[in-house]
Amino acid sequence: MQFSSSEIVNIIILATCVFLIAPVFLLIYIKEYLRKKRVHEEEKVTLNQKFEAEVLKTRIEVQEQTMQTIAADLHDNIGQLLSLTALNLNSINIEHTEKARQKINNSIELINNSIRELRALAKLMQAENILMMGLGSALQQEFNHIEKTGRYQLIISNQLLEINFASPQKDLILLRLVQEIFNNIIKHSNANHITVNIQLIENHLDIIITDDGIGFDVNQTGYNGLGLSSIRKRVEMVQGTLNINSAVNQGTSIHIKLLYP
Repeated sequence: MQFSSSEIVNIIILATCVFLIAPVFLLIYIKEYLRKKRVHEEEKVTLNQKFEAEVLKTRIEVQEQTMQTIAADLHDNIGQLLSLTALNLNSINIEHTEKARQKINNSIELINNSIRELRALAKLMQAENILMMGLGSALQQEFNHIEKTGRYQLIISNQLLEINFASPQKDLILLRLVQEIFNNIIKHSNANHITVNIQLIENHLDIIITDDGIGFDVNQTGYNGLGLSSIRKRVEMVQGTLNINSAVNQGTSIHIKLLYP
């Protein structure tokens, strides 16, 4: 098959155009790819900055929660123990040897109790430093503190006490998350019994917290009331799922699931 001179010219022109246009399209593609890559990197940096800001905010909130707990314990518990000690000591009459000995022994016991409480508070002051103590231990301290109030009957199953690894960023958020849930129970539920079930199955962490309080209409309240929006936000930060089951006068169950560590 032979081509005419005009056809050959057209083929040459077409080939030339292809060779000229192809690099242009390639340059446009490379430029667009680099632009998208730059935008992606900027978005990644922005997301990291937001996440770090939220982690810092969470750390501060955990510290504030810890200091509130310490202040309450100093006032309500240790303060009472020391007041009773002072009352005992001031009422001692050395002329009544047997009674004096009994009051001194009572005072020694009260002082020992105060020392134990102070040691427990010293550990609680480090609750935000969960890299050292582990999330399971930090959560257990929260549960123990609530149980000590005598207001609630707690049933706790905490498998995180059995692990020897951690997720530093997630742990801090999860600690504050559980604190918020318990704050909601204390403020709004009027519950008597609280059940906590924390399970780690392979690399999935399940946290289920149930109370027998007055409950609420989830459809009416949504995730914007009763502090639930903050809980939802923190669950999203750790890329978890949140499921809340509640009804009026039927208690509340909160289920959080996420990859861990």
